[in-house]
Amino acid sequence: MVRLALFLTALLLTGCQVHDPIRASLPVEPPPAYLGPQSVGRAGLPVEQWWQAFNDAQLNLLMNELFVNNLELTQAIARIEQVEAAFRVSRSAQLPALSAAGSLDRSSQPGLVDDFVGDGRQLSLAAGFELDLWGKLAARSRAASQELAATRQDVQTLYLGLTARLADLYFLAVEQRAQLALADQVIASFSDTATRVESRYRMGLVPAVDMYQARQSLAGAQAARHLFAARLAEAEHAIGVLLGRYPEGNQAGRLATLPSAPELYAVGIPAELISQRPDLQAALQRVAAADSRVAAAIADRFPSITLSGNYGTLRQEVAAGLIKGEFWSLLGNLALPVIDGGRRRAEVDRNEAALREAVAGYQQKVLTAFKEVEDALANNHATGQRIESLMATARATSASLRLSTERYLAGLVDYLPVLTAQRADADTRSRLLDAQRQLLTDRISLARALGGSWMQEQLNTRLQAAKDKQP
Repeated sequence: MVRLALFLTALLLTGCQVHDPIRASLPVEPPPAYLGPQSVGRAGLPVEQWWQAFNDAQLNLLMNELFVNNLELTQAIARIEQVEAAFRVSRSAQLPALSAAGSLDRSSQPGLVDDFVGDGRQLSLAAGFELDLWGKLAARSRAASQELAATRQDVQTLYLGLTARLADLYFLAVEQRAQLALADQVIASFSDTATRVESRYRMGLVPAVDMYQARQSLAGAQAARHLFAARLAEAEHAIGVLLGRYPEGNQAGRLATLPSAPELYAVGIPAELISQRPDLQAALQRVAAADSRVAAAIADRFPSITLSGNYGTLRQEVAAGLIKGEFWSLLGNLALPVIDGGRRRAEVDRNEAALREAVAGYQQKVLTAFKEVEDALANNHATGQRIESLMATARATSASLRLSTERYLAGLVDYLPVLTAQRADADTRSRLLDAQRQLLTDRISLARALGGSWMQEQLNTRLQAAKDKQP
């Protein structure tokens, strides 16, 4: 029997291959610099705490409130605690297990003369330990640790996304207030023009169609104002939910003037992006975790040896007398998988396929990260150029409106040039506000695409606060 066990063990050992850990490679060789405009020869602002570059005290206060009260972060912290607990469970399998047991009994037995009543007591300690000869338990614990690291990186990614979302909503609300102010100016201007046209109509100087067209422009401007008011309310409601408040108005102060966009952030080189982006680090950790699970699945095909021991004391009264003393036992158990219907081999195949999926997923995320930075650089450049064009257009439409109005009131032209100039001027100024806010959004998108390390400090603070609240 011993020879058969040794033969099967040798057969299994020769059939198993040692697992060599892999390292996920980059899908492409990154260029020495980003290809987008404005990416070369600029020092730029540091990406750490990027929202402070806007020099907005109200925005800074909202960010601090976000870090404390956001419910998505609360859920994420709870996920970290769950994964951390799972890691401790996995790590405990590498340590010896010790349990205590005790019993106390009283029994009665019939005898020749009289019934015998006896008492019994037993106390024992039992210990067990699996020898991790092939690294199976260590691989499982390592996979759990790597999954914990990936989860922490996921939460840092969430921090990055939430701050970008809050800043974007904040400036969207500011833009909508600016659009409302512009709409009020346009309505006042259109109202004044309509009054003048109606006066000239009553004097018989212009046809009725001029009066109705002026009224039509005024009504259109009034209708547009309601749209801006609704968008402002939506932005403020979204900010309230982000901050863990009831979705009500006035969440972002009363600022109604868009600030100038800060200069571009320092983009560095593409190769540095891998370490700056927490989502890429999370994907890399999950590749390592998948690799560790492959190692554990391979090691599970090897024999397992478990040691167990038992020690205790016994005191038992029986009809023949008193039995008392100590007892102990030592046991070594060898489990040798021989035939399992291919289950362990299939588990290895499944984990190897999961590893290939994780590697491809990491490489896809790397390409996407490069794309996001390049997109952000291109959008920042294009929006800046668009603003310059719109500013020139606004100067032209303003002059055209002034001249056409003067010529109309002088009776030199009909109302159509005035109507066209009014609509063009109002539309251009509105699009200019939208472009100015879009440039702020593009700056935010660039900061988000570049990542950073500031999230680590915020996460540690939040985790410590969660531990302090635990009983």
